[in-house]
Amino acid sequence: MASFVTQSVLKIFLLISLFQISLAGRKLSELVQDQPQLLTYHNGPLLSGKITINLIWYGKFKPSERAIVSDFVTSLSSTTPSQNNQPSVAKWWKTTEKYYHLTSKKSTLSLSLGKQILDENYSIGKSLKSKQIVELASKGDQKNAINVVLTASDVAVEGFCMSRCGTHGSALSSSKGHIKGDKYSKFAYVWVGNSQTQCPGQCAWPFHQPVYGPQNPPLIAPNNNVGLDGMVINLASLFAGTVTNPFGNGYFQGPADAPLEASSACPGIYGKGAYPGYAGNLLVDPTTGASYNAHGDNGRKYLLPALYDPATSSCSTLV
Repeated sequence: MASFVTQSVLKIFLLISLFQISLAGRKLSELVQDQPQLLTYHNGPLLSGKITINLIWYGKFKPSERAIVSDFVTSLSSTTPSQNNQPSVAKWWKTTEKYYHLTSKKSTLSLSLGKQILDENYSIGKSLKSKQIVELASKGDQKNAINVVLTASDVAVEGFCMSRCGTHGSALSSSKGHIKGDKYSKFAYVWVGNSQTQCPGQCAWPFHQPVYGPQNPPLIAPNNNVGLDGMVINLASLFAGTVTNPFGNGYFQGPADAPLEASSACPGIYGKGAYPGYAGNLLVDPTTGASYNAHGDNGRKYLLPALYDPATSSCSTLV
């Protein structure tokens, strides 16, 4: 697994930290760059076909907290969002389809929620190394799947709150995986930590005061849970990176071990008018005052990061 190195390609107006990942994800510098550059395709496979997202919950999570994430996953492929529930998570996700249209194989991707595995007794302790994240990810089905490890707020993970909020990568599979003809079959995995008690100013911005930079008031989280709503932001970014650069040779810019990807190329942007320390012009729930930019399943609202649109060579937001 590649380790994240802080990027210097962005023009630094401030350092609000958003942490990035191994094969990319969210980074600790919620910076707005002047002009995103086209992500280069490195001729490797994208995730394609029918892919199941399995959730491995490590540590204590309430059922209501798990529902925030599982509803987000099902929202990615929701086919019938009503007109009253626009913009939708599914519309946000459609930007990733444009990457598939650019490759010669013209493949497609269909995501669905798979198994949820609970490890509430901290089977390998409360201080985890990167290799143990892979070990946990291996508990999910490895064929045609993305295995997502979600660690609770009292679990320390190597690099968490110091250089990253989450990670994505790939590992050797014990079963036949998606990539036909490869000498070794690999499966994709994602890890995201709950930062609520450890570093919400770094990994749950804009729902918490940032550690650095302008100290604007934090936004109200749409699901009334700073830790979990922050996890969804990181998870969204990592999903986009996972499907478009699953094995380190897909779409990215910069060094392969610290790449800018579909979402991390647009850090700190959630709505039009975003600038360092300001997430952009967002929708606001009139009842709760929560800020969001996407509707999801079961009446959910979410805040999702901008995605780099290869068709327009710009960062695309829903609002």
